[in-house]
Amino acid sequence: PNSGLGHGASMIFDGLQVFSATKHRDRAELGERVTDWLTEHPVDIVDKVIVQSSDNAFHCITIVLFYKEKGR
Repeated sequence: PNSGLGHGASMIFDGLQVFSATKHRDRAELGERVTDWLTEHPVDIVDKVIVQSSDNAFHCITIVLFYKEKGR
């Protein structure tokens, strides 16, 4: 069944990590935050979902990483 998540969402995963930012500076640094987290948490990414939303005042980007612990 289609869960509405990424194409691999039917895969089994151990956890997920959410990164979100609304301010321009935070959005500009979001990639570095993801990279830092991945460096500190050596996991296998099995899927990802990236969502951008906005209204008249705010622009938000959210990155969700679905992962499996290494060696599982």
